[in-house]
Amino acid sequence: MASTLRRLPLFLLFAGAVFAQTSQIEGVVKDENGQPLKDALIKIERKDIKGSYKVKTRKKGDYLHAGLPLGTYIITCEVNGKDVDHVDNVRTKLGDPTVVNFDLQTQKVKQQEVAKAAESGTLTKEQERDMSPEQKAAIEKAMKERSATMQKNKALNDSFNQCMEAMKTKQWPAALDAFNKAAEVDPKQHVIWGNLAEVHSELAKTKTGPEQEAELQKSVESYNKAIELLPGDAGYHNNLALVYARMKKFPEMQGELDKAVQLDPPGAGRYYFNSGAVLTNAGQTDSACNAFKKATDVDPNYADAFYQYGICMTGKATAKPDGSLIFPEGTAEAFQKYLALKPDGPNAESAKGMLQTMGSKIETKYEAPGAKKPAPGRKK
Repeated sequence: MASTLRRLPLFLLFAGAVFAQTSQIEGVVKDENGQPLKDALIKIERKDIKGSYKVKTRKKGDYLHAGLPLGTYIITCEVNGKDVDHVDNVRTKLGDPTVVNFDLQTQKVKQQEVAKAAESGTLTKEQERDMSPEQKAAIEKAMKERSATMQKNKALNDSFNQCMEAMKTKQWPAALDAFNKAAEVDPKQHVIWGNLAEVHSELAKTKTGPEQEAELQKSVESYNKAIELLPGDAGYHNNLALVYARMKKFPEMQGELDKAVQLDPPGAGRYYFNSGAVLTNAGQTDSACNAFKKATDVDPNYADAFYQYGICMTGKATAKPDGSLIFPEGTAEAFQKYLALKPDGPNAESAKGMLQTMGSKIETKYEAPGAKKPAPGRKK
């Protein structure tokens, strides 16, 4: 009994010593700009024995948690409900606090490097080890998405190349099938819809009646999808205007043509010229003449527009009782301007022949706007 009493104080002293073996963890948290971060949540999780502790950073970004049992911990920094960094296998000690700092600016750079390494397949073991479970999950997700995107792009490129090859050889049904497949792979590519519209337009030339109208309508729908994805492209509006002209929907044609001109003023002459050509083929003489005239108005150096305007105007000539023709005003001038701009052009002989038919003298003294004039005092 006495022996037992003598040992009891020793036991109590030993137990008290074990109870007193606590440690501290402290540190500073800096944000992505290198400034102290207040109210960041520091989560301290014991790894060897279950235990969880939390503390928030103060005004200067510093924190301190005392009274921690000696052990091994994982320290996590949480900002706005999201884990942004962690330090694993932190062993505490008696005496001075164990220091664990968090520099989110440096961490951001590391994360960018890890993401870049993961994307290129050069992720090191150290980088893998330093990643949090959330970061690993995010990297794995990004890599899966990248792999899926690469496969999608390959399928899209293969299909698109088949489309373009079919278009080169004017295999319109094959091109149609390939572009439809490409549109299924990625319906957000305006270039697919633009080319699909062109294929429908070309297919319409091989058909008549309702079948032709159906192809033209599909061309309109495809151009509208391309415009929806790229509304600022004047070429799509111009091409849609030409399809409307073939459908004899002239108000719609004019609306799209006006949009093309607004988006690309320097190309206005070409847009009007193209519409004039389509209107001519559609038998719309008055509208065609107006289009060619607009082309010459916006571009006074557009020789071919002057020639086509002259040809268009000859179609409006009226006959006199004696059988001779009266040509509308400006017809001869249009041919004269063409010859002045392109005296050796492909339509030069035709223009001269038209002037002779009209009984007009062939003049080539017309100076196009912007043409260089001889310096004063010099002979031409």
